[in-house]
Amino acid sequence: MPRTTKRDRYHHGDLRAALIDTAMELIAEQGVQGFSLAEASRRLGVAVSAPYRHFADREELLLAVGVRAGELLVAAVTAERGGDSPEERLVAVARGYVRFAAKHRTMFEAVFGTRTPVGEPEFERAAQPVKEAFHDAGMALSGGDPAVAEALGTAVAATAHGHAALLHLGMFGQGEEAVDTAVRRAAAATFALIAGRSALA
Repeated sequence: MPRTTKRDRYHHGDLRAALIDTAMELIAEQGVQGFSLAEASRRLGVAVSAPYRHFADREELLLAVGVRAGELLVAAVTAERGGDSPEERLVAVARGYVRFAAKHRTMFEAVFGTRTPVGEPEFERAAQPVKEAFHDAGMALSGGDPAVAEALGTAVAATAHGHAALLHLGMFGQGEEAVDTAVRRAAAATFALIAGRSALA
């Protein structure tokens, strides 16, 4: 069976999805600064006016990329096999976050760095399962105290993000061994935060 390309998808009426895929490719290759609607159009072989049927401007397409990034983050977190306890579930979120950052580095830096989509309704919906994992585990570990739960969730998110950033800076070395080290240390730091959660609120 012939392989379906993004251009084929466009000709079958799925230009919006093809543009998101192409934007992700361009960001991965050139960074967010190297991305433009015109370049995405050229790569797809469509008129430069075609993207405007689906996106008002470059920023709107970048938001759609952010939503896709949220979906990939959910998939990475879901793939982490945590145990049944709230401690293990929260640690699994931290591990998944670091693995997502390692696998999708350019997108991570573009979306979760200088132009975070957090707060945008579409992104919030896409990332809802991760938010629920933080919330549910945090509430279970806080004895139902929302202030402690929020403080713990924020601390774990900052820890996971920090380990991802240090991984990108080369602080853990290179290759898969570096990823494993960053994931392991993020998990250990998360366990430490859980143990000292009463001091966070």
